[in-house]
Amino acid sequence: MKIAVLTSAHPRGDIRIFVKQCRSLAAGGHQVTLVVADGLGDAVVEGITVKDVGKPTGRLRRMTQGIWRVGRAAWQLQADAYHFHDPELIPVGLLLRLDDRQVVYDVHEDVPRQILAKPWIRPALRRGIARVFEWLEDWAAGCFSAVVAATPTIRDRFLPHQPRTVDVNNFPILSELTPAGDWQDKQHAVCYLGGITRVRGIMEALEALVQTDSRLLLAGAFNETALEHEARAHPGWQQTDYLGVVDRAGVQQVLGRARVGLVTLHPIINYLDALPIKLFEYMAAGIPVVASDFPLWRQIVQDADCGLCVDPLDPAAIAQAIRELLADEARAQVLGMNGRRAVEQHYQWSVEAAKLLTLYRQLAQAAGA
Repeated sequence: MKIAVLTSAHPRGDIRIFVKQCRSLAAGGHQVTLVVADGLGDAVVEGITVKDVGKPTGRLRRMTQGIWRVGRAAWQLQADAYHFHDPELIPVGLLLRLDDRQVVYDVHEDVPRQILAKPWIRPALRRGIARVFEWLEDWAAGCFSAVVAATPTIRDRFLPHQPRTVDVNNFPILSELTPAGDWQDKQHAVCYLGGITRVRGIMEALEALVQTDSRLLLAGAFNETALEHEARAHPGWQQTDYLGVVDRAGVQQVLGRARVGLVTLHPIINYLDALPIKLFEYMAAGIPVVASDFPLWRQIVQDADCGLCVDPLDPAAIAQAIRELLADEARAQVLGMNGRRAVEQHYQWSVEAAKLLTLYRQLAQAAGA
């Protein structure tokens, strides 16, 4: 099939969109074009055509001018199937569906639950806005050819509205992350990978850090300048090696240096049933995890016996877990290898790629019927 993958909000190198899905579809024999709005120009990467419609300035222009540009580029491609990744592109997907094209909506987040936690929306308005958006999103899903959900929880939400809904989880590519050779070569350090925000626990992590003798390897970008200034002023920053945004090779290097992986996100509604890629990357790299004590995460960590779960709002509990894992190297190595084994058996991308390719075989058959 000729497949156009559309995003107005994500970079061309996005791990889920390009590294995993586009590459897997291309490897499965499909002709893939990725339409982006990042301003970096057209390119061909690993046999995948990247079409850039230009980067609008500001969120408002992205959600107006950017959407129109992505939609126009999508129409010009005349693809057999369109796979879009941003809720703001729902109108584009509906228009393409009216032209009898196969359209797949890839749902990364449970947006109605996200709206309930948005600090910039007045609390009195959040529930009403969430209900309206959920109704519109559910209705649109029924119009599309299929829905790809990033978690089983999101899948279960859409199944009543779109029977052709499949979860394609954002699990690691096993070959990218291998356990470091000698544990003794690792630093006396914990690591955190990914976007750095208040609700992802950066301030609690820094507060916990000063209660240990370890260092924090921090890789990612701050979501706001004020938070970065606050973090840098905290005493825990003196024990922090801030690495900024790192590429995939850099991720492997960080995981090779650390002895513990930190994923202590706050208990806000859209995190409780999330499957953060950093959790599974830590496991794939063979290091134990300190994770938020959410029911779903607790089940994953306990079933795999790969780390400790703590109250993410309690720096003392986070510090105790870090100290416990760093003090007992033999136990930490066993927990790390348990995590690696769980990823090999249950949480790796090859299984998810097979689901995606099966879906497109079904769409091809439906289009040919």
